[in-house]
Amino acid sequence: MLEVDEDGKRKMPKVAKVKNKMPAPVQITAEQLLREAKERELELVPPPPKQKISDPDELAAYKMRKRKASEDNIRKNRTVMINWIKYAQWEDSQQEVLRARSVWERALDVDHRNITIWLKYAEMEMRNRQINHARNIWDRALTILPRANQFWYKYTYMEEMLGNIAGCRQVFERWMEWEPDEQAWHSYINFELRYKELDRARVIYERFVLVHPEVKNWIKYAKFEEKNSYISSARRVYERAIEFFGEDNIDERLVVAFAKFEEGQKEHERARLIYKYALDHLPKDSCQEIYKHYTVHEKKFGSRAAIEDVIVSKRRFKYEEEVKTNPYNYDAWFDYLRLLEADGNTEQIRETYERAIANVPPSKEKRHWRRYIYLWINYAVYEELENDDPDKVREVFKACLDVIPHKTFTFAKIWLLFAQFEIRQKSLQGARRVMGTAVGKCPKNKLYRGYIELELQLREFERCRILYEKFLEFGPENCTSWIKYAELETILGDIDRAEAIYELAINQQQLDMPEVLWKSYIDFQIEQEEFDKVRNLYRRLLQRTKHVKVWISFGQFEKTTGEDNCIDKARTVYKEANNAMKSAGEKEERLMLLESWQEFEADNGDEETRKHVDKLMPQKIKKRRKIQTEDGSDAGWEEYHDYIFPDEEASQPNLKLLAMAKKWKQQMEDDEES
Repeated sequence: MLEVDEDGKRKMPKVAKVKNKMPAPVQITAEQLLREAKERELELVPPPPKQKISDPDELAAYKMRKRKASEDNIRKNRTVMINWIKYAQWEDSQQEVLRARSVWERALDVDHRNITIWLKYAEMEMRNRQINHARNIWDRALTILPRANQFWYKYTYMEEMLGNIAGCRQVFERWMEWEPDEQAWHSYINFELRYKELDRARVIYERFVLVHPEVKNWIKYAKFEEKNSYISSARRVYERAIEFFGEDNIDERLVVAFAKFEEGQKEHERARLIYKYALDHLPKDSCQEIYKHYTVHEKKFGSRAAIEDVIVSKRRFKYEEEVKTNPYNYDAWFDYLRLLEADGNTEQIRETYERAIANVPPSKEKRHWRRYIYLWINYAVYEELENDDPDKVREVFKACLDVIPHKTFTFAKIWLLFAQFEIRQKSLQGARRVMGTAVGKCPKNKLYRGYIELELQLREFERCRILYEKFLEFGPENCTSWIKYAELETILGDIDRAEAIYELAINQQQLDMPEVLWKSYIDFQIEQEEFDKVRNLYRRLLQRTKHVKVWISFGQFEKTTGEDNCIDKARTVYKEANNAMKSAGEKEERLMLLESWQEFEADNGDEETRKHVDKLMPQKIKKRRKIQTEDGSDAGWEEYHDYIFPDEEASQPNLKLLAMAKKWKQQMEDDEES
């Protein structure tokens, strides 16, 4: 009964809450429940009672009832084959073979393609030792369903069990005419082998490998010959298999099996030749297992050189795969060529070089060509050093120069290496022709310098002058070229010519490194001890630039001239520089100048001059200023250091105020300590 509260509403029953939700120590599974039920026989159904018939009339009545029930079942649905089977098997169990045979025949009239009907019909005849009837059934079944392998297996098994070997062989022959699957052929072969008919088995194998020409079947055929000690026949089978598949369709399993066969016959040289043939003719992606077994074979039976050869072959295969995947991977080509060069096969190396250089970079950007150009360089070096073939080297360089798009960019290294090669071949005219073509077709600083360096080594100074003139016409802003040209004239002793070159150089409108050029010119005049010209150069330079380093260098020069009043002249330069920096308002540069002047006075001045410079030194103070972003908004404040020089009149009050503040702060600290 449900409880009802005061308001008339039903109360829900209380459910007991599970306080402990931890799993039980012993878990009960569904399997355990079923097993316990079986043990207790909870679902045990008693068997139906056995009926004993002892009267012929009662037996006849029983058979009548069973036949009527079976016929009724068949009449209800003739296509349900299980009813026919049960009916025929019951007739068979009653020793009514003729009636059972009639039922089977009626069933076949309903469905003559039902494999189960045929099998059970034939089994009944065999069980009742009606052999000819069974043969007739098998023949009829095979005529209707020749692709049903069960019939053939049962038929051959029956004939063999009866000892009718010839009949069994005849059935197998009929079967093989239909070219069944591999297992049927193996059954036929095993049948012949059971009766030691090796020649017949060999003939079957011959037909088998033609009907099913897979690699595994050729290998089975060869192993059959080997197992029966027909070594020559086994070798011939392997050779026929290699020829049958050809170079295009050869399989690595066949090669490995053939090589292992030869290895088992201790024909190691034959096995080695088989492996090499396969590596040369098989696609590279199908050689993994071959390399593996070849390496194991050589480790067992080969020499050190043979093992190294296998390893080289394996690495060659790896590089071939890499360059096939990406022919523009020039690093892989380099590694591959280095491996081949260590091997020493000239024709193969040349062929690989030609394959490598055929992969011209598709881009017109120089950075994509750098690694590619080194392939040509290595090719030329190999031909010169290893093959000693100057004509081939010359062809390589010319072909390389034809490939490079000189209108877009060039490689000075190739031109220079070509010219140096011609020099080594004692062909001076050839080297000059190469360099002349280079500077005419694609002038570059590096080409001019290389050409000049070549003529310098040959001591052809007039040619060097001509080349320098052409070089400076090509790039008049190049300070290094002017300096080198002047140094050449200096070495040759033509001082006036060198000075004229320097004068031309400093008067150029544009220079890439003017400070280096001026320094070189000044150093040149210092070496010639032309101090007045040096002072003149400094004055001319200061007209162009008021840089503090020029003033410092000027002052140090005056100190090192060694003249009687060199210290005073240097001090005068420093004073002039200080006034110039003060007028320009360059505080940091002025501080740098004063520090240099301070060092100068420390080494060369007296007490009075040192104090004079010390009084000029500024005071470093910390200031703050606003920071503004690009859009003009305030971004806060930043601190920076400023320098206040004593001779700045506007800053004198500030300096006094700062001094007083510093003094007051020091006094406060002293009072706190006391």
